[in-house]
Amino acid sequence: MYVINLPNIEPRLQRRFEELVAQHLADKDKLAAGLRALPETAGSFTAAQGAWRFFHNPRVSLPQLIEPSLAAAREASLSECEQYLLAVHDWSVLGYAGHKSKKDRVPVRTKHPIGYEAHSVIALSDRTGDPLATLYHGLRAQQGVLSTRQETPLPARQHLNEVGLTMRHLNDQKLGRPLVHLIDAEADSVGHLRRWDGKKEFFVVRGDEIRRVQWQGREGKVSEVYSSLEFTFHRAVELEGQPARQYVAETEIVLHRPARRHRIKHGKHLNKSVKGKPLRLRLVVSELRDEEGQARARWLLWTNVYGVTAQTIAQWYFWRWKIETYFKLLKSAGQHVEEWQQTTAQAIARRLLVAATACIVVWRLARATGPQAATARQLLVRLSGRLIKRDKKFTEPALLAGLWNLLALLDTLERYSIAQIKRMAAFILPTFESPESG
Repeated sequence: MYVINLPNIEPRLQRRFEELVAQHLADKDKLAAGLRALPETAGSFTAAQGAWRFFHNPRVSLPQLIEPSLAAAREASLSECEQYLLAVHDWSVLGYAGHKSKKDRVPVRTKHPIGYEAHSVIALSDRTGDPLATLYHGLRAQQGVLSTRQETPLPARQHLNEVGLTMRHLNDQKLGRPLVHLIDAEADSVGHLRRWDGKKEFFVVRGDEIRRVQWQGREGKVSEVYSSLEFTFHRAVELEGQPARQYVAETEIVLHRPARRHRIKHGKHLNKSVKGKPLRLRLVVSELRDEEGQARARWLLWTNVYGVTAQTIAQWYFWRWKIETYFKLLKSAGQHVEEWQQTTAQAIARRLLVAATACIVVWRLARATGPQAATARQLLVRLSGRLIKRDKKFTEPALLAGLWNLLALLDTLERYSIAQIKRMAAFILPTFESPESG
């Protein structure tokens, strides 16, 4: 199993970390989202007690727990990326409205404390869009943001202010390739785009068509700009299960208007105009059109990345949805994080990073090439017992479920001979024919 040693940690805690990662190589049930005891473990209580001690151990820091994932990103960036390492940012609510024992919950889009808010950054290959590793985790709780940037909690900040600091932190990690940060429309903020460009941070951000820009010497709305562009066919795709065609166009625009700074002070919303230097960016427009040629979806993308085609920029942003599959793997389709019974945000944050390391194992197997990798995936799908759509050979949740059953199978083969297993199967399942029968 692919697990890198934690830095500056005693051997006993390293072994416990490896055991916990293995215990997370299994899909969980909503009604039983706790750890699964490995077959060789003395007992389920022993496993639960060991996990509790690890998740509450002050000598295990979040920056230590992210290091295996950062090491995986450094390795993969050199072998599986062409020019850039794509860093996808997103936020997700971890809802624990019914978990009264979690006393450090905070209001998240509500007036009442219901859980925590996670800020995650995952790395993708700029060549294939495959997920490679988790680069950052932050968990907003009552005591602040529990973050992989430092051992002590950070102050809770507005999302985009936090993004800028995370960008700088990730640059310090020397990940092997320049980073391009992919963020949805929440990041369409002139002030932040100017700041990031000034810091030489590369980004692809979804924009709003009502924004006014300078284009070809005149001012107008973005909607007026893209309606004047010439689109070229890029590729055939699917949109909501129906065939569609993707068209891409690009031009260069200037964001010249003042930024709008929003603050809340003493319960009052305060807005202020902030002038800044005109910002020259590429505008890449991606349209999905149905068979009649009608536009069914449109992305307006701001980027300061030059030297790659507009089609490549559009493809990168299309891959941004991979972080949604990551959240799905942590939630309903894998780990069921919102059913975890740890009672503090610190314990939840530590366990999240253990689960993220387990995801690396699944991602490596999912993107592995060659006949041996294909055969291994077929085995895990078979062991998972999952039904897969005809056009799919595997899913990541199925690989996760199969990995756990493989660990149990290996342990069984070490303890019993094939003949013993068949005799026990014949005893448990009378319809099974043992070697001695017949």
